[in-house]
Amino acid sequence: MEIRAAQLADLDHLLDLDGTIESADYLHVERAGEGLAVSWRLEERPLREKRIDANAVSDDERFMLKQVLEGVEDGIALAVEYGGNVMALAAARLNAEKKTLELIDVRVDYEYRRQGLGSALLFQIVAHAREMKLRAVTATTLTNNAPAAHFLAKGSFDLTGLDTHRDSNHDLVKEAVALFWYAALD
Repeated sequence: MEIRAAQLADLDHLLDLDGTIESADYLHVERAGEGLAVSWRLEERPLREKRIDANAVSDDERFMLKQVLEGVEDGIALAVEYGGNVMALAAARLNAEKKTLELIDVRVDYEYRRQGLGSALLFQIVAHAREMKLRAVTATTLTNNAPAAHFLAKGSFDLTGLDTHRDSNHDLVKEAVALFWYAALD
C-alpha cells in the first residue's frame, strides 16, 4: 500500500470509490433566542431509521479537485493505491488570504474503511499545511453526516460554527446544516 501524490488520471477513480455513508445518528441543531441574543445547541440524536446515502461526488467537488490536480489552484491531493487500485483519495486547496488549507474531501472506499487510511491521509494534509506555515486546516460537513463529524473530531479538529442557510432557507428543517471545522496549527 502506498500513499502518493494524486494525478489527474485518479479523478476517474474518485467516481469509482464507494463513499456510502451509513449512520444511525445525526447532529440535531436547536436555535434559541432572537437577533444578537441567538444561540445554537448541537446534540447527537438517533435517526428514526438508519441512513444509507451513496454520498456521490458533487460537481463542485470534482471541479475543485480537478483544479488542484491540474495545478490551477494551489493545494494537495493524495491517493492511496494498492495493486494498481486507488482505495482512497484526499484533497485540500490553499486559501492564501486566510492562510489555511481547505479540505475538499477525504474519501475511502467502503471496503477499506476502519483501517486508518482516512486518518493517514488527513495527517498528511495537516503535515503539508504545517510545512507551508499555514494557520490551520479547515473543513465543512453537514449535520446529517455524523461519521464525518466524528472523524474530524478524532483528527483534532474543533467545531467552530454553523450555517443554517448555506444550501437553502430550510436547512435547519431538513437537518442538513453546514458545520465548520478548524484544526489550528500554531
